[in-house]
Amino acid sequence: MRKTSSLTKILREAALPDGNMLTVNRRTTYPHEMEQTQPTDRLLSSGGGAMSKAASAKDRVDDALSRLESMVEDRLRAEQERSEELVQRLGRLEKQHDDLRRVATEVEGRLERAMEYIRSLLAADQK
Repeated sequence: MRKTSSLTKILREAALPDGNMLTVNRRTTYPHEMEQTQPTDRLLSSGGGAMSKAASAKDRVDDALSRLESMVEDRLRAEQERSEELVQRLGRLEKQHDDLRRVATEVEGRLERAMEYIRSLLAADQK
């Protein structure tokens, strides 16, 4: 019983601030979820269970791969949207091209008729 009371006294003194101290001693400033390296090359997971460095590295690689896959999917989605916009623009340009070709053909026909008319007037004038 004597050991228990002396141990309790020591613990109380450690927990109470000293007269010269400005702050109270605290256990740790790190959050409980932080991984702490152990001498046995094991890591403590956030749940408190041990896992190997290989498993931890595999988890990090898997996480990096999933982030990379999501970035690639985002890029692919953006490129697909861009290609759809380009297809629509190409469709509009092809329609405008067809319209311009029709107008050019019409203008060419009118010019040929006008030139024939002018030639006929010149021929009539020379006779």
